[in-house]
Amino acid sequence: MTNLKTLAAVAVTALCVPAFAMAQDAVQVDANADGVLSLEEMQTVYPEITAEQFTTLDLNADGALDDAEVKAAQEAGLIPAE
Repeated sequence: MTNLKTLAAVAVTALCVPAFAMAQDAVQVDANADGVLSLEEMQTVYPEITAEQFTTLDLNADGALDDAEVKAAQEAGLIPAE
């Protein structure tokens, strides 16, 4: 199962790196300004991301990515740092 999650995360990275460059900063992505990123908000930057891939990045399984989860994904190389 861990290998599947790793593979999904790598796929997210491969599909999303070019799209991330289009966002000027994370504030623009957080459309409702609630401090976390929903799947829909992430898809504005990563249009190819699937719900399964998003779930892989959502470490606490609350349905949103908080700053710590985004930072962890960036540090792991799963999404590019700004």
